[in-house]
Amino acid sequence: MAEVFELGRDKHFTLASAKSLLPVVRRITKEAVEQVEALKTRVEELDPEPAHRPYYEQELSKIVERWSQKILKLGCEPKGLWLVDFDSGHGYYCWHHPEEDVEFFHSYETGFSGRTPIL
Repeated sequence: MAEVFELGRDKHFTLASAKSLLPVVRRITKEAVEQVEALKTRVEELDPEPAHRPYYEQELSKIVERWSQKILKLGCEPKGLWLVDFDSGHGYYCWHHPEEDVEFFHSYETGFSGRTPIL
């Protein structure tokens, strides 16, 4: 079972530890993505009423916030929708759904646009 870290506690990952935690991150993310897709289907097919839109936007925000909190509890940093950074102490190992593995790194300064493949 994956370790759970206190919020705000410094946690640094090696590439190996980021990769070992990835199955948990992927499962949490997959569940959230499926919830968003189900909500999207409900809006498009079952309830296209514009007056209900604020309710669905609120539900979407709740799903994303729950996902974000779960990722934080693992010691990772959610940086965008389905985007997770693993702090290495000198930059971030980076994973974005639906990537299969942790295959990218970026500095603290560059962010997602500065991702480079891990060789």
